[in-house]
Amino acid sequence: MHIHILGICGTFMGGIAAIAKELGHRVSGCDANVYPPMSTQLESLGIELKQGYLTEHLHDEPDLVIVGNAMSRGNPMVEYVLDRNIAYISGPQWLLENVLKDRWVLAVSGTHGKTTTSSMLTWILEYAKMQPGYLIGGVPQNFDSSARLGESPFFVIEADEYDTAFFDKRSKFVHYRPRTLVINNLEFDHADIFNNLGDIQRQFHHLVRMVPSNGLVLYPECETAITETLSQGCWTPIEKGVSEATKQNGWYAEKLNADGSEFIVSFKNEVQGTVKWDLIGDFNIDNGLMAIAAARHAGVPTDVAIEALAEFVNTKRRLELRGTVNNIRVYDDFAHHPTAITKTLTGVRAHVGEKRVIAVLEPRSNTMKSGVHKDTLAASLQQADLIYVYQGDQVEWSVDNLISDCNSPCVVSTSIDELVAEITKQSQQDDTIVVMSNGGFGGIHTKLLASLTEKHPEG
Repeated sequence: MHIHILGICGTFMGGIAAIAKELGHRVSGCDANVYPPMSTQLESLGIELKQGYLTEHLHDEPDLVIVGNAMSRGNPMVEYVLDRNIAYISGPQWLLENVLKDRWVLAVSGTHGKTTTSSMLTWILEYAKMQPGYLIGGVPQNFDSSARLGESPFFVIEADEYDTAFFDKRSKFVHYRPRTLVINNLEFDHADIFNNLGDIQRQFHHLVRMVPSNGLVLYPECETAITETLSQGCWTPIEKGVSEATKQNGWYAEKLNADGSEFIVSFKNEVQGTVKWDLIGDFNIDNGLMAIAAARHAGVPTDVAIEALAEFVNTKRRLELRGTVNNIRVYDDFAHHPTAITKTLTGVRAHVGEKRVIAVLEPRSNTMKSGVHKDTLAASLQQADLIYVYQGDQVEWSVDNLISDCNSPCVVSTSIDELVAEITKQSQQDDTIVVMSNGGFGGIHTKLLASLTEKHPEG
């Protein structure tokens, strides 16, 4: 079968393409921007890529078009498909019908930590020689690609609550039908498609209704929004991440280092072992506990899961060290929600102690650009000693307000080059610079490292 994918260079749709190719289909696709690393990865698999949404890309009429959720009515290729009655389907629905319906699906959901936890869980299963299939919305560094079919019943998927397609406004994850479900956390996000937290909780309730009675739902007990959602109905056994006061009831981590680089894992008051890894931050401990618990449900002994995490390399763009100049470390992080920003900077602060932390932020997500989080953004940056914020063209509110709201010195600019110049000027040996955005941020990481190298040629 010839399958053409609209929006193929997104991580999810690129993963769909890789799996479809592995199933033996001829796969082609197009996107507004075809660029590495996804384009290189897909081309290496023998997938035909085309630039732009031009109707001529469909003149060699495919048997099926898989439509990415970035496509909308008015897109020339969408209109071409509809007018000519070419068969089409969403990515999540195709994945259900062709892969997931016969698999033990382990789905990782929640506002934050989906990509990291999915990567951890997949690596644990791989380490245990279970050869899982997976589709992760990022670049897992323990693997060569972001998706594969796998050779066992187990399939790990990052379960996104964003909508499915222009013709299916349900959340993507309602198509996945998991047996093992992780809900990491639950907050208001995606203001472009949800009106309030209740709208998101309703979608999660739909997801919970699909988990079988021989399945498992995993979540942290401290998350009120999840507890409220489960109170609407849950027909599946649950296990919880718990606090010290209730550690007899579930999964508990006792930190041995303040930065979270070493911790003891307990389940129902019984010590399971100690994780010692290269990751930092309480949020990664939470992610790790959920991955260990989900893997246990699939049959991986807890001690094996703990061994696996010692060799886990975090997903790209999750507090990824991009370079060091004069002992100034430049990190790239995907944080784009106040809670994620807080957790990232808190973890960094615990790791570096009294040394300076410089936060560099691009408000780029649809929710952030609309100003939904503008009143809580300053507080999320309080662990930083210096703050730099980019006022992009699409930001609908004045980022200048942060200058007075932040406790630390804050610089706002409409120019990335000006930000780079100012950060370089103020940088000192032993600084940690954390660049946060869910996009490319105009290549600021490379520019900053080059500028720092020019300032410190011996560094």
